[in-house]
Amino acid sequence: MKTPDLQIAADDRPLFRPAKPPMRWGFPLLLGALIAAAGVIYYLWHLRVEPQQPAVPAAAKPSLAPQPSAEPRIEHPIEAAAAPVAPPLPALAESDPSLQDALAALFGSIFDQFFYPQDIVRHFVAAIDNLPRKTVAQRVIPIKPATSAFRTSGPEGSTIVGADNAARYGPYVRALEAVDSAKLVALYVRFYPLFQQAYAELGYPSRYFNDRLFEVIDHLLATPDVRGPIALVQPKVLYEYADPALQDLSAGQKMLVRMGPENEAKVKAKLRELKKALSRGL
Repeated sequence: MKTPDLQIAADDRPLFRPAKPPMRWGFPLLLGALIAAAGVIYYLWHLRVEPQQPAVPAAAKPSLAPQPSAEPRIEHPIEAAAAPVAPPLPALAESDPSLQDALAALFGSIFDQFFYPQDIVRHFVAAIDNLPRKTVAQRVIPIKPATSAFRTSGPEGSTIVGADNAARYGPYVRALEAVDSAKLVALYVRFYPLFQQAYAELGYPSRYFNDRLFEVIDHLLATPDVRGPIALVQPKVLYEYADPALQDLSAGQKMLVRMGPENEAKVKAKLRELKKALSRGL
């Protein structure tokens, strides 16, 4: 009998309607977010722009008139002027073929094994934005789920995550470790205007997607390192973590814990590498 997965409720926020039906949540969500997260090694400088204060003459009296609110501060800007000369980007709604070619060039033959080819930019942006939340909308997952069932063990009434469950995520972790970060960076920079547009469509017209990316990386790096057996409960159909502190983690953090400590450590190492590259540029 197929063992039910940990509960991840669907988030019905009105995002968009993908061509594919909803799919099961698993490690692919995290990988999809990480792939979209790969960013600006060649052409991103970490600039913290301080708002400029106008010079005030010494004799001037302070104005009592209300002042306009400041524009949202961009913490991690992408320098558009630094981007290489390239053909114009396609429209967001027509960008799938270009992204499919770019990702297939990076991942080779495993592209078809891992990726859903529809609404790639929108799926990546929505998945990243949802990782720190309690639930994730299954319809935004950009990567195909693991084919094997969730593994448990233990006697009746004392269920734990199976010791062999981590093997389900091995192919995804290996693909993440093997991908060329510099090329992922170039892809991210090349298509960044589309990521930003998709983020605005998601409901954040005044926020900067690359800043959200940093927030999500920091959030995932804060996932606790859990050693030893992880107890489960099954209040209904799906499993949940028995420890309330673990069950209260975000969707992305739960996924890292569920992958097992070795896989979690490898993913965190890649996250730190990407954050370093994003922060300083090369």
